[in-house]
Amino acid sequence: MTESKNNNGLKVIAILLGVVLAGTLFYTASLYNDKKETTAKLTNEKNLVVEDLNNLKADYDRAIEESETTNQELVEARNRIAQYIDSVKTMKADISALYRYRRQVRSLEKEREFLLAQNDSLRKSNTLLAMERDSTFVALEKQTILSDSLVTQNTQLAKVVEIGSALNLSKFSIDAVKERTSGKLVSTNRATRADKIKICYTVAGNNIATSGDRQFYIQVVDPAGNILGENGTASTEEGQSVTYSKVSNFFYENSALDVCDYVSKSGDKFAKGNYEVKVYDAKLRELSTSKFALK
Repeated sequence: MTESKNNNGLKVIAILLGVVLAGTLFYTASLYNDKKETTAKLTNEKNLVVEDLNNLKADYDRAIEESETTNQELVEARNRIAQYIDSVKTMKADISALYRYRRQVRSLEKEREFLLAQNDSLRKSNTLLAMERDSTFVALEKQTILSDSLVTQNTQLAKVVEIGSALNLSKFSIDAVKERTSGKLVSTNRATRADKIKICYTVAGNNIATSGDRQFYIQVVDPAGNILGENGTASTEEGQSVTYSKVSNFFYENSALDVCDYVSKSGDKFAKGNYEVKVYDAKLRELSTSKFALK
């Protein structure tokens, strides 16, 4: 009877051990499946973070490629994202780390929106400036075409296109005159009769030029190569200089303006022969030149 009880006790113990073992195996299998599922989720989340970062980097790549000039802020932001991508790829999947990178992705997305909007605004500003330059070029080209033959022959007119605010001459005339006792001036081509050389020019209208007091320099060269009149010297900061016969002052108000000045003879009379007259602006840019002869 005692033996029968012992056998029954062993059977109970065996059954209990079987139940515990089965429970342990079930729990272990459950833990394994949970870990496997968690690892898969973490890996998937990690891949999503990398995908988001790659999309951000692609946006910067396009913006940098479309920019006419290198935007250093965009380049630095793209390089930071490339470093984040490398870090995420090599890190061990971890919930806290992934949450940290998720927050960083959101921060980077906000930075991207700001930088790309700033870059787009800059590109639009550059486009507008280019359009304004083109508009100025067209306006100056039309003004040059309307100038008379004396202005169009001037090789310096090419600079007018580059310097929008520069003044130009639309008319230029030279006349030797004799002053009568009444003060009236009459034209003459005789060297012995001439008292003065009359230089007249018309400053063309220019809406983009600065209004106010202006001055040009008139240079009159006689047949012997001497410069008549004041014989002064004007210079620029770049080292260019011109010897002038007369400083011609006027007040400019952006519309066409007629100006006349006179250069008197240096001695008893003017010499016979060919004379050359030039007009320079304040920057010593040659505006026009012409020749005349006295008999």
